Amino acid sequence: MNEAPEWGEDGDGLWMRTGPGTDFWRVTHYGFVRHTGHLAYQEVAGNFRVDVRVRGAYAAQYDQAGQMLWIDEETWIKCGIEYVDGVQQASAVVTRGVSDWSVAALAGSPERIWLRLTREGTAVQVHFSLDGEAYSLLRLAYLPDGAAVRVGPMAASPDGPGFVVRFEGFAVSA
Repeated sequence: MNEAPEWGEDGDGLWMRTGPGTDFWRVTHYGFVRHTGHLAYQEVAGNFRVDVRVRGAYAAQYDQAGQMLWIDEETWIKCGIEYVDGVQQASAVVTRGVSDWSVAALAGSPERIWLRLTREGTAVQVHFSLDGEAYSLLRLAYLPDGAAVRVGPMAASPDGPGFVVRFEGFAVSA
């Protein structure tokens, strides 16, 4: 969805260079609606867990990369790192008509982050890890049960010229 200007696959990874002015957001605070970010997805139904490791060269305000669960333009969740005021933030946006946003500052600008989304019925747990072993809960959110969702790596550059990000170990399990 919204193919990145440059991207490729190699071994266990997917890399992309984000396009400028790209984002996923809906209404809250800023008043705009954007569905221009990049999402490399597969469709998944029922309960599942999805894992990925993300490395990005975040540089501009709101540069972001992580994972996304997409039902439609009004119903989706994205999580990952978002670069805000010069600090990498563990970030989650839940959209059900309008977007809401939660962040947690990450000390020391970690080189990578592991992300895990677990869907059980109508609940989605958003976890992150800085070492791939100890995971912290960032968010518990509602997502309607039913039809398949688009699941996969996501990245965007709302304010910057674009940046390079690499996704490794993307895996979906039941």
